[in-house]
Amino acid sequence: MNTKQSVLGIGGVFFKAHDPAALAAWYREHLGIPVEPSATHALIKESDATAVWSTFPQDTNYFAPSASPFMLNYRVANLDAMLKQLREAGVPVDDKVEDYDYGRFGWATDPEGNRFELWQPK
Repeated sequence: MNTKQSVLGIGGVFFKAHDPAALAAWYREHLGIPVEPSATHALIKESDATAVWSTFPQDTNYFAPSASPFMLNYRVANLDAMLKQLREAGVPVDDKVEDYDYGRFGWATDPEGNRFELWQPK
């Protein structure tokens, strides 16, 4: 009897950058992604976290103003503090914050124009 295999979780997020080292350093500085100064990748270890995987229609405006065909969502402990930190660093941050039964959401844009979502789970 063959048992159908399924994905266990998100194993990584990979995307192209015009300057991988500079963008990795930006994410280290502004979002605390644990990228070593001489690297362009990081290992983020979590014990029991859940990630969302979703497709969107080709004509979605959800990623706007970014022209990228993807958007990353990062879980944060304190959305308001993270958005304040980003604003103070001059990062373009969306004024909109949305609240749902499953958490709060905010958005910002990295130096290469990629919009990302910040999620504070309930």
